[in-house]
Amino acid sequence: MGEQTMLGLLRLKVEKGVNLAIRDIIRSSSDPYIIFRVGKQEVKTHVQRGTTNPEWDERLTLSVEDPNDPLKLEVWDKDTLSRDDRMGHAEIDLRPLIDAGEQDMSNEQDGFVINTVVASRENDFADESKIYWSGGKVTQDIVILSEVSNVDFCPQSGFKT
Repeated sequence: MGEQTMLGLLRLKVEKGVNLAIRDIIRSSSDPYIIFRVGKQEVKTHVQRGTTNPEWDERLTLSVEDPNDPLKLEVWDKDTLSRDDRMGHAEIDLRPLIDAGEQDMSNEQDGFVINTVVASRENDFADESKIYWSGGKVTQDIVILSEVSNVDFCPQSGFKT
C-alpha cells in the first residue's frame, strides 16, 4: 500500500450555534462542542458551557489526502457524570472545494465566485454555498441547519462553519 500525499489543508472557522437543543434539563441548557473528521484525522472545538447559543469563533485545520473523504462533523453535549450526549451530525462533500482549488486563479480578483453549490439533503447545506477566491486562497462559506443536517436543534436553528 502506497503512502498518501496531501492534497491541501482544510482550514475551518467555526463561528456559532443558534438555538441548540437543551440536553441538561435541570439547568435548561447544554454544553456543546463539535468534532470534525476527515479520513482518520479528528479535531474538536472547545466546550461552550451552559448555552444553547454557543459562540466558538475557533479556527481548526485538517489535512486532506483523499479527495473522496467527506468532512464529517458531530455535535455533542458534554456531561461530567455520564457519557456525552450526541446531538447530531452532518457530512460535507469536499470534492467541489478541491476541484476549485485545482484551478488556476492567478489572474482572478478577490471575491471571484468559482462555483456555487446548491443546498440539498445530500450536502447538508442550509443555503447555497459559494466557493470563491479570497486573499490568495479558495474559500467556501457553509451554513448548516438542523432539518437538513440531522442535528437536533430547535426550529430555525443551526450553526455556521
